[in-house]
Amino acid sequence: MPNEQFPWNGLTEQTLTTALLLEVLRWLAVWLLAVSAVAFVAYLVCVTLLCRSESRASRRAVKPGTQPNTQARRVAVNRQRAPGKKLMQKGATVKTKLFLLIVSSALTCLALACATPPVDNQKPVTAAPASAQGTTSATPPSAIPTPTVDYASIAHKVVTQCAGVKAGEIIQISGDAKDAELLEELALEVSKLGAFPLLQMYRSNPERAKRAMQEIPAKWDTQVNQLGLKLAGMINANIMLANAEPFNLFENFPQERLDAQRQANEPINKLRRQRNIRGIAIGGNGLYPSKTNSERLGLTQAELGQIFWNGINTDYTQLQADGEKYRQLLAAANEVQLTHPNGTDLKVKIAQRPVFVSDGVISAEDIKRGGPAVQLWLPAGEAYVTVVPNTAEGRIVVDRDHYTGANGNNLIEGLTLEFKAGKLVAMTARAGLEPLKKAYDKVTGQSGAGKEQFSFIDLGVNRSLVLGPNAKRGDYAPAGMVSLGFGGNEQYGGANKAAWGYETNLAGCTVRLDGKVVVENGALKQ
Repeated sequence: MPNEQFPWNGLTEQTLTTALLLEVLRWLAVWLLAVSAVAFVAYLVCVTLLCRSESRASRRAVKPGTQPNTQARRVAVNRQRAPGKKLMQKGATVKTKLFLLIVSSALTCLALACATPPVDNQKPVTAAPASAQGTTSATPPSAIPTPTVDYASIAHKVVTQCAGVKAGEIIQISGDAKDAELLEELALEVSKLGAFPLLQMYRSNPERAKRAMQEIPAKWDTQVNQLGLKLAGMINANIMLANAEPFNLFENFPQERLDAQRQANEPINKLRRQRNIRGIAIGGNGLYPSKTNSERLGLTQAELGQIFWNGINTDYTQLQADGEKYRQLLAAANEVQLTHPNGTDLKVKIAQRPVFVSDGVISAEDIKRGGPAVQLWLPAGEAYVTVVPNTAEGRIVVDRDHYTGANGNNLIEGLTLEFKAGKLVAMTARAGLEPLKKAYDKVTGQSGAGKEQFSFIDLGVNRSLVLGPNAKRGDYAPAGMVSLGFGGNEQYGGANKAAWGYETNLAGCTVRLDGKVVVENGALKQ
C-alpha cells in the first residue's frame, strides 16, 4: 500500500556527482598512460642517437692510411671526445629525470586505473541506460542482487498498460537513484508516447531526513508546500518507485507538529483528488526487494527480487478478470467471516460498501470513478472493501508480524487483536508488542479519533505472485492472501480520518461471504 509522504522529501534529494568525477579520472589515467608511452619511446630514441654519435667520434679520431704515435692518438681522440663527454654528462641528468617522470606517471596511471567507478556491475539488466528529460542525478551502485531484469520491457508495460499515459500529459516519475536504469527507461517510454516526463531521482538518507525534522523550525509546520501544490495542478500521473529502505520517520516526532503539517498539506491532497491524478506505486505494497522487506518476509533479497519482478511482469488481462470476479463477490455480500487454525475468528458487515480493485490497469472507467480506483500498487492483485463501522466482532491472531519503526523492523510474535462492536478492545502478544503499543497510544485527541475502528478487508488475487514455502509471513497481493487493518481508511474509500492506522496479513486464512467459502486455507476457491 502507499508509503507515507513527509514534507521534507525535497531536502533529501541529492545530486550524485561521484560517478562523473571518477569517470573523468579514468579518462585522465588513459591520457597519462599514452603520454608515458610516448615519453618512453622518445627516451629510447635519444639513447640510441647518443650511442651512435659517440661511435662515429671514435672512428673519426684515426684517419685512414696514417699511424700516429700512441700519445698523439690519445690527444686527438680526447679532443674529439671532449664535447661528447659534456653532452653525455648532461644527457645522463636528463635521462634520470625523464626516467623518474616515466615511473611516476606509470604509478599514477596504475592508481587511477584501479579506481572503481560507481557503476552497478553486479546488477544484470538487459536494458541500456536511456537519457530522459528532467534527470536530476547520476547512477550510484545498487546493493540489491536481483535476477536478470528486462527494464525496458517492464517500463513499457507500466507506462502504456498500467498508467495508460497519453500524448501531452505530464508524468512525474520518482524514486531512489539506485534503480536509475528503470527510472530512466520509464521516462523514455513516456517520451515515446508524446508525453512529458518529470524525472526525480534522489538518494534515500534517513539520518538526514531525521535532521530535517529536528532542525526545521516548528513555525513552518503550517506552511503549505507551494511546490507540491503547483505540481498537483500540473501532473496527470505519478509513477513512484518505492525502492528506498522503509523506516518510520514519525515515530518519535511530536504529534502536534504532525497534525499541523497534515492540515497544511490537505489542499494538495484535495487538489490531487479533484483532478483524479493517477498513482502507480511500484513496490508500494512492501514487496520491493530491499533489505528491510526481505528480513520482514524471511527471504533473501535474491528470492524476493525474483518474486517481485515476476509479479510485476504478469498477465494483466487475466489479473483484471480475477479482480473483477472478486469485486463482484464482495459487492454482493452482506457479511465476511475470517477463520484460521491459529484462533482467528472474526465477523464484520460490508453491505453496500464500495469495493475497489488494484488490478494493474487504470482504465477509463477507473478514472471516471476516481479516488482509490486511480491508485495502483505493483505488483498488483487486490480486491478490497471498507467495512460498516461498529460491526466487527471477534479475534484476529497473527503468528508473526512486524512493526516498522524509526530503527527498522520490530518483530511481533503471536499478535492478538480483540474487537467488539467494531472497536479494538485488547491488543496482546507473546513478544515484541511494546513498539506498536507505544505508537498506538501516542496518537490522541482529534487526530486519534477512529484509530480503534476495524477499517478494511483486502483479498489477494494475483495467481502469478507466489511467496513460496520459505516466506515467514504474508503480503497483500498473492492469491488467497487476506489483509486487514484498523484505524484510518480514507485511502481505501472509507470515511475514517484517523491519523494512525495499522495493517497486517493473514496467510492460510479461510474467508466466507454470507457463509460461502471463497478462500480456503489461503487458496482462492472461485
